[in-house]
Amino acid sequence: MFLLNIVLTSGADAQQLNIKNDAFWNTTDGQPIYSQGGGIFTFKDPKSGQEKYYWYGVHYKEAETYRNAPNKTLPQASYESVTCYTSTDLVHWTSEGDALTKAEALPDGRPTWVGRLGVAYLKESGQYAMLVQHGAEVLIAVASQPAGPFKWHRKINMLDRIGTTNTGDQTVFTDADTGKSYLVYSYGRGRSKIYVSEIGLRNGQVDLLDCTKVFEGAGREGNCMFKYQGKYYMAASNLYGWDASLAYYLVSDNIRGPYEPANNMRVLEGSADDYAHVTQTGFFVNVKGSRQETVLYCGDRWADFAGNGLGYNQWTPLSFAGATPYFNSLGSWNLDAKTGEWEVAADNNYAKNGSFEADRKQMPSPVKPVQTYLLGWETTVLKGNVVSLDTATSPVLNYNNTEEERKRVVGEKSLNISDKVPFERRVSQVIRSSPYVKLPNGFYTLTASMKNTAGFSNLEMYAETAGKRLAHRVKRANPQWTTIVLKRIPVKDGKVEIGFRAVGAARASCRVDDVSLVLEK
Repeated sequence: MFLLNIVLTSGADAQQLNIKNDAFWNTTDGQPIYSQGGGIFTFKDPKSGQEKYYWYGVHYKEAETYRNAPNKTLPQASYESVTCYTSTDLVHWTSEGDALTKAEALPDGRPTWVGRLGVAYLKESGQYAMLVQHGAEVLIAVASQPAGPFKWHRKINMLDRIGTTNTGDQTVFTDADTGKSYLVYSYGRGRSKIYVSEIGLRNGQVDLLDCTKVFEGAGREGNCMFKYQGKYYMAASNLYGWDASLAYYLVSDNIRGPYEPANNMRVLEGSADDYAHVTQTGFFVNVKGSRQETVLYCGDRWADFAGNGLGYNQWTPLSFAGATPYFNSLGSWNLDAKTGEWEVAADNNYAKNGSFEADRKQMPSPVKPVQTYLLGWETTVLKGNVVSLDTATSPVLNYNNTEEERKRVVGEKSLNISDKVPFERRVSQVIRSSPYVKLPNGFYTLTASMKNTAGFSNLEMYAETAGKRLAHRVKRANPQWTTIVLKRIPVKDGKVEIGFRAVGAARASCRVDDVSLVLEK
């Protein structure tokens, strides 16, 4: 699937280009984009002098395998290279080749972890410095041009600075107002501390010039930062391995703090219903347009190792109420990088956690995160066993798709509607306009994949809106995954409830996946 479609707006020179999540992205010439755990920085093209966006990230061998057959979750990350792509609009991307090759990063040929990186320009030396996690230390590679090739410069052992040889997750942040760049990283063990260090030259070598602890509390990863209207925002995710999580943040007037609330990160509003569109915090990009400044949240979806969907990069725009950021979870949206303006695309899927991939464990889950519900969905037991942490009696709310099933539906998880006793259950989601994304009036199509046994006296997919109820009733068993559709759903006043209702005999089962609610053309 290609990254973009072009949508012309009514403005004389405005052009909004489509960013489509939940898909694998390609360059303008149709080649796969492989970029995970990196960042985007603005540098001048040495040949043209034009400012461009330079996107760096790691190409893992497993990213190729999963893209070609996303029905199997892979066990490890095998470094191939750090790639570099350039763009002038954040949508059309051109490959500049490998910025840091495998031979350069692994000169002895022995595999190790290489990832979580960024690039800083050092005005004092005219060099570009790449800082990347490398085994249990930090590798610094340098180049004379932004696209590289980057060459091994030195490795930094962090033991004397923070007490561990390695950083936890890290990114590079460049303050556009000062030109200074910083490494943003967490403590290597447990990741219960977050630090900021300025990147510069010391005794002719690229180094971290200082070390300021800005947070100490619950373990956090995916550490990254952005600046908006003079304030610094530190963001991070939970320690959920490769899986998605809530997005958290702190805010300060100074890059070295103090950050508020002190040692107690806030949840980024709008990210809770689907764990930030099924991602970990990755990095941010400020689009400073002629009409507005828009901050892009660029989330990492480690789908090759978590099996939680399609696409490795999920980008969404943030909105702000004063200094408070809001996460807009969108599957498809349009951006004009010249003006900074954005809008929801006509083909956006308004359902949250529609593929049930945000929940990393079997639900209910007695282990972190302890919860008795599916993110974004409400389960109402009208008859049967109560949903609880009692694994002996509670119905299981989600199902682990087999590799064969994943050739038909997306990801490891799907909704499970079943019980050991006769039951009646409703699983629903209320979709409404947010302060920043309107659910437009009009007719919508509700679509899902379903697989069910016999034993249901009633099984339906429904929508309720403006006092009207429409339903698609499933009248027979579907031993294979089947697409069900409910069209011409009239939505008014920015609100609609969608869901599934089941009345079944003991051990009758229904599984649902890939739910979408899209405005009809």
